[in-house]
Amino acid sequence: MKGTRAERLAFLALVGGATGIGFAPVLVRLSETGPTATAFYRLLFALPLLWAWMRLDSSREPEATRRGRLTRRELWHLGLTGLLFTADLSIWHWSLQLTSVTNSTLVANIAPLFVTLGAAFFLGERITGEFLLGMTLAIGGGIQLAGASYSVSSQHLWGDLVALASAVFYAAYLLAVKQLRRTLPTPVIMAWVGLSSCLGFGLVAWLSGDVMWPATPRGWGVLIALAMISHVGGQTLIAYGFGHLPASFSSVTLLVQPVVASGVAWWILGEKLSAAQALGACVVLTGIAVAGGWGGMAWRAWRRGS
Repeated sequence: MKGTRAERLAFLALVGGATGIGFAPVLVRLSETGPTATAFYRLLFALPLLWAWMRLDSSREPEATRRGRLTRRELWHLGLTGLLFTADLSIWHWSLQLTSVTNSTLVANIAPLFVTLGAAFFLGERITGEFLLGMTLAIGGGIQLAGASYSVSSQHLWGDLVALASAVFYAAYLLAVKQLRRTLPTPVIMAWVGLSSCLGFGLVAWLSGDVMWPATPRGWGVLIALAMISHVGGQTLIAYGFGHLPASFSSVTLLVQPVVASGVAWWILGEKLSAAQALGACVVLTGIAVAGGWGGMAWRAWRRGS
């Protein structure tokens, strides 16, 4: 990743964050509670650490960003961002009931396209041809990594549209985090957005009749691991990275997540990757490199040496 030291650290944070959330699908699969209840506990167990971090960090931040000194507009923005995250996961879980897992996963993988459009229109980010090529490669590799082609059918139409709505909400969440990072530090964002998301997931889980209590101590351990690895670790690093890099490139970098998830599923659940899926993972990584400008750097270096 070319750029300043802060930008290189932000890129590493994004990769680390994507690695953290890459564990989420496997941990959700191992959870003994319902899918939305699992998301609720993910936030609930993360909140004490996030709020403690915010309080410890507040002494080094400007007065306007301290807890209790946020403006009404900032609080509204933080709450809305948390609800966008709630809507993303809740709607995606709903789509799984209406369409195939393959269709839902493939449609959700186009979220970077919506982030790119939003970043160009609302944040004024410049989108280059090299970036568009890299994004196309990364999304295509993500589709290949899913292990099957998209199937069109009237039976799955509504589920596919719901999955598309989930991708839009996820893109909106990422853009909202990017906007918040312009004025607020990561600890403040994670604490307040986490609180809003937790309340939202709790309400949705209760209304949908999810299984709310793990049956064994192992079930509680899975929920704690999900909170620490995927939220405190994963989402926090992502929020930091979004503060230093363009939203469009950041969202494409997060396509590392399905690559990590496939590796974790192979390691823990014994779900082996096919040759086609392994190729898809390589294409994802290549797309991220091209989107980040490495392709042009390699070409110029080769020309100078030839």
